[in-house]
Amino acid sequence: MLVKDCMTLNPVTINPDIPVAEALSFMRQHNVRRLPILNKKRKLVGIISEKDLLYASPSPATSLSVYEVGYLLSKLKVEEIMTKKIVTVSPDAPLEEAARIMADGKISGLPVMDGEQLVGIITETDVFKTILEMMGARQAGVRLTLHLVDEPGALSRITGHIAALGGDIVALGTFHRADGGGAMMVKVCGVERATLVEAMKAIDVTVADVREN
Repeated sequence: MLVKDCMTLNPVTINPDIPVAEALSFMRQHNVRRLPILNKKRKLVGIISEKDLLYASPSPATSLSVYEVGYLLSKLKVEEIMTKKIVTVSPDAPLEEAARIMADGKISGLPVMDGEQLVGIITETDVFKTILEMMGARQAGVRLTLHLVDEPGALSRITGHIAALGGDIVALGTFHRADGGGAMMVKVCGVERATLVEAMKAIDVTVADVREN
């Protein structure tokens, strides 16, 4: 799966010279938490988050009057507080690469650039939604967590037995356990829970967890 398969197309953008208060209102109007910033030539020059805007606003405990607060915010422009060192990603990058960049850099969203053109934005929410889809979270079935033996053909042996039972695998993923061993999550439709568990035991696969949803 690539970034272009999960990103939000044609993201909402703003100009760098609009007031902070207007940017915050615009953000809430469109129900987004970050805005790419384009100059008059439609070139990406920055990005700003809701947190940036809120930190720039005076505290509710301020001694300033509402008129003074309004005046200060009317003078403060987005370009004065936006992030100018922008981390971006290509639409053809693997989704896991974008997720790694966000996780390692503690970044909540990445503008997606095709050359110098902004074509989308990918956020933590987009990644979470994709994980839900990949894990079959919205589909009914029997979900098994299996401990794997580190040997060639272990995965195909398990999926082959499920197929032989007439099972439809709707989600599958492998991961490392805390103790360093391997594990697999598989979600199956069309086979009863007890039948699946017995089938895994028959091929000496440890069933660490089983549940239906």
